[in-house]
Amino acid sequence: MNVFIISGTSGAGKSVVIRALEDAGFNCIDNLPVNLLENLILGLDPIKNHLVAIAIDGRQGNSIQDLPSIIAKLKTKYEITVLFLDASTTTLVNRFSETRRRHPLSIQVNNQSEYSLIEAINLERELLSSMSSIGHHIDTTNLSSNTLKLWVKDFVQEKIQGLTLLFESFGYKHGIPQDVDLIFDMRCIPNPFYENSLRHLTGNDEAVKEFLNSHSEFVDLKKDIYDFLYRWIPKYQIDGRSYLTIGIGCTGGQHRSVAMVNELYKECLQSSEEIFKSMAILKRHRELNHHLKVSQDNK
Repeated sequence: MNVFIISGTSGAGKSVVIRALEDAGFNCIDNLPVNLLENLILGLDPIKNHLVAIAIDGRQGNSIQDLPSIIAKLKTKYEITVLFLDASTTTLVNRFSETRRRHPLSIQVNNQSEYSLIEAINLERELLSSMSSIGHHIDTTNLSSNTLKLWVKDFVQEKIQGLTLLFESFGYKHGIPQDVDLIFDMRCIPNPFYENSLRHLTGNDEAVKEFLNSHSEFVDLKKDIYDFLYRWIPKYQIDGRSYLTIGIGCTGGQHRSVAMVNELYKECLQSSEEIFKSMAILKRHRELNHHLKVSQDNK
């Protein structure tokens, strides 16, 4: 039985993820109390419930802090994947303002005290602090609902075990993604944007790729990043990491970072080195709105 636990801040997209998983064939349960999780999973028929998704968030109050230990216990019997969604405070405020919905923690029933929207967001982040580090972190700040659905559907399309290596391109002018573990800066590389024939293209286009590979800085940096990953990924595996997200940034997230992500993804995917063969390798381009690509050759 494959169980996905969905958590994160209110307004970050948990409902979108639940709907996407429902469309992918999961049996979904929203807003489950923490103290019911273990008995629920133990009571499910694994044949009829091969794919299960459960959303648990800060509305459960302090009991959410017990969730990591419950999940650790369940992992001894089941395959548990945790997805944690978050977005910048500004984005969350804008989303609540657009929908005119009240934050679920804005009113505390016991003492009838009322929190401002930002106070409620900060309170929820504090309650969820123990959850944010045990799962795959997805920053939805710059994602549309449709893009998030595509990423999630592709993420669960294959059974992913061990360490998952994810390359993500982004533009610094749109902010650094919150879900990256390591960041490499491409802004020191010659910029195709200043070539009139390349400005309207992206790093997915062959002309941009040829332009960048004609510069030794791009080729050398690609080799340095690959060598860095080859040396240090085993340390992350020993540390028990399930996911390692590599952020590759340039100014706008259109040319250099996209091309570098594509090159590193291809190089690691085709590598003969055992460390790359034993993991799932994924890529996504935040500013291009492309959905997550999952290796079809994971071993």
